[in-house]
Amino acid sequence: MIHQHFMLVPSLTVAENVALGMRSTRGFRLDLDIVSQRLLELSQHYNLHIDPSRAIWQLSVGERQRVEILRALYKGTDLLILDEPTAVLTPQEADNLFDTLRIMANDGHSLVFISHKLNEVLKLTHRISVLRGGAHVATIPTAEATKEILAEMMVGHPVVFQYEYEDVARGEPRLSLANVTARGETGDERLKEVSFSVHSGEIVGIAGVSGNGQRELAEAITGLRRVDHGAIRVGAKDITNAPAARIKDMHVSYIPEERMEDGIVKEFTITENYVLRDFRHAKFTRLGWFMNLGTIRQFCQEAIKRYEIKTPSQKTRIRNLSGGNIQKLILARELDAEPEVIIAAQPTRGVDIGAIEYIHRRLLDQRSKGTAILLISEDLDEILLLADRILVMYEGRIVGEVPREEVQIERIGAMMAGAG
Repeated sequence: MIHQHFMLVPSLTVAENVALGMRSTRGFRLDLDIVSQRLLELSQHYNLHIDPSRAIWQLSVGERQRVEILRALYKGTDLLILDEPTAVLTPQEADNLFDTLRIMANDGHSLVFISHKLNEVLKLTHRISVLRGGAHVATIPTAEATKEILAEMMVGHPVVFQYEYEDVARGEPRLSLANVTARGETGDERLKEVSFSVHSGEIVGIAGVSGNGQRELAEAITGLRRVDHGAIRVGAKDITNAPAARIKDMHVSYIPEERMEDGIVKEFTITENYVLRDFRHAKFTRLGWFMNLGTIRQFCQEAIKRYEIKTPSQKTRIRNLSGGNIQKLILARELDAEPEVIIAAQPTRGVDIGAIEYIHRRLLDQRSKGTAILLISEDLDEILLLADRILVMYEGRIVGEVPREEVQIERIGAMMAGAG
């Protein structure tokens, strides 16, 4: 199985990682030269070119995935299961992967390709099985499938894939970054002289392969990570290294990447999580001090209806909801705060296609209202669908900007790989 998160030892070479767990056929030592030679033969046949002597830490994400596949091939696998294999790949790397998988299928290997990206499933497979709620819905030949048919099977109702993209007059800059530099947990620079702005009535998409500074960018803007150099402004006000609470009070809403860790308190009820952001707001208090529980429940119940959150009651602990409904609750809390700026980090990760459609519509509604939206997503299709401008991040830097009307996927993919 090729896991979504690779199972490799960074300090070892390609050959050493492939040889892990194998028995030597020549005494007590495994002959890595033999392993390397066989890897070169496999890499040539399956178009998985890699140097067996290189350490894993020196490889790109796409190259590391090649090592995982080569390891499976080296051990003589007949059945290969791939779990969201393109989640961390550039478009070009994904196309190369598909070429390899087709060669494997032609050689008689059986492949199970697990993905939520319908275009890829339709492009690659022979048969498609759909699961919903942990149950098998149907299996159909790919030749008889369309995105619309598959999506309806997945969620139980028709899904719209193209939205009417309303022309919205772009206003003044609401969020501005100038030469922002910030460090990661290990002290290395994760953001390097990042500069850009987001205007009111605009969605700016941040595209990039996972791990190129996207998380640190969101945290620096929202006050959750210290900025070493540069300035961040909301409107004309400098919020660089301001407390997160102050930034929130300036009408900045945040949909975090890790909703279960950073977006909710799992043991709290839906009502408690809904009011978590603004429990001291005048609309939720009496005499400016005491929480008005009746009003809070009323607001929460209205939000549950408006955002179509499926729950037995407001008193349900939020950890018992599905991922899509948890994300809708976070969306309700952040959008009901009437934001002027939204930082949306991976807003549809891990939710079903029905929830994805709903979240996209809500973000476009906010754009129409004049909100400035920074959309950080590893799903390039999502960015292409929603963004007015696309900024590409690579190794902590903004390496390119592409307006919506000038999009070329090959160009964006090259920038994501550092070759722009």
